[in-house]
Amino acid sequence: MKIVPSLSFQGQCREAFEFYARVLGGKITAAVPYGDMPAGDMEVDARHRDWLMHCWLDVGDQSLMGADMDQQWAPNIDKPKNGFDVTLHTDSIDQARRWYEQLSEGGKAVMPFDETFWSPGFGSCIDRFGVPWMVNTVPPGDWTPAKD
Repeated sequence: MKIVPSLSFQGQCREAFEFYARVLGGKITAAVPYGDMPAGDMEVDARHRDWLMHCWLDVGDQSLMGADMDQQWAPNIDKPKNGFDVTLHTDSIDQARRWYEQLSEGGKAVMPFDETFWSPGFGSCIDRFGVPWMVNTVPPGDWTPAKD
């Protein structure tokens, strides 16, 4: 089984997924706009024809899905994302710091990247697209926090 988070946007899905592909070193394997649907499947307003109805990003053996949603399809799409985070784990503190810095650029730091009692490097942020992220460094078995 594979669990794949699906992220919703309002016209920024392509931009967001191109950004995530660069930051995470992944590859977009599908980016299907609403305008490519067969005629008659769903009435699409001309302003939504270039919006993505399906986007898929592979990063190693993990994936993210995404789509652009209008308020008529997803009434709360314009509200802040709440109740979830996309979480990244690595055993490299340098990699974790890079991910955090790049994802938080133009967004909002929620918890600055720093050592915690469970990790040599952890941070949380909301990226410039409104998606919440947690970035965690998995400690080696012999690790103990430097802070008291």
